[in-house]
Amino acid sequence: MLIFKIFRSEEWAALRAEGRSVGAPVDVADGYVHFSTAAQAAETAAKHFAGEENLFLLACESNPMGDDLKWEVSRGGAEFPHLYRELRLSDVTWAQPLPLVDGKHEFPAGVLS
Repeated sequence: MLIFKIFRSEEWAALRAEGRSVGAPVDVADGYVHFSTAAQAAETAAKHFAGEENLFLLACESNPMGDDLKWEVSRGGAEFPHLYRELRLSDVTWAQPLPLVDGKHEFPAGVLS
C-alpha cells in the first residue's frame, strides 16, 4: 500500500542529498515521521500546509517498513501511518511536485482515487 509524505522543497532536497531524514520539524517534535493514506492526503495538505508553495508529495510503499510503521489513531479518530525510524531515500517510490493552484494543492492524477 502506498502512503504519502508531504515535504517542503528544502526537506526533500535534504533527503536526496543525505539519503535519510528524521522528517519535518513536527516529525522531530512528535518522535516519528507522519504519513497519510491516499484518502487522508488532501486533508493533511489543507490542514497543515494551507497556502504553502514549493511542496513535494512523496509516495512510499508501507510493507517494506515492517514493524517500524505503526498505525495510530489521530485526526478524527482515523488511523494514520507513523514511521518510528528515519525516512530513507530508498523508502521513496516516487516524488512529485505538489503545486498550489487557486489556493488548493493539486495532487498528481490518480493519487487520491
